[in-house]
Amino acid sequence: MLKIYGSMLCKDCVECVAALKKSNIEFEFCDFADNLLYLKEFLKIRDENGLFAEVREKGSIGIPAIVKDDGSICLDWAEFL
Repeated sequence: MLKIYGSMLCKDCVECVAALKKSNIEFEFCDFADNLLYLKEFLKIRDENGLFAEVREKGSIGIPAIVKDDGSICLDWAEFL
């Protein structure tokens, strides 16, 4: 099952969740606005994964961040639709 890190305060995360639900794709949404443990997990992923280098350079957050079953990370939720 997909594990998605983000916040429902982010319009991209809201769109992602809505689209995945509409497509009946199972996922766990880890909203770090509600749970600091999720924020710590996300920051560890973001700080250690080269996928986020450009995101960090731009001063962006990098959400929604999708962790696949195999542990790989994706920033483009549309590929699951």
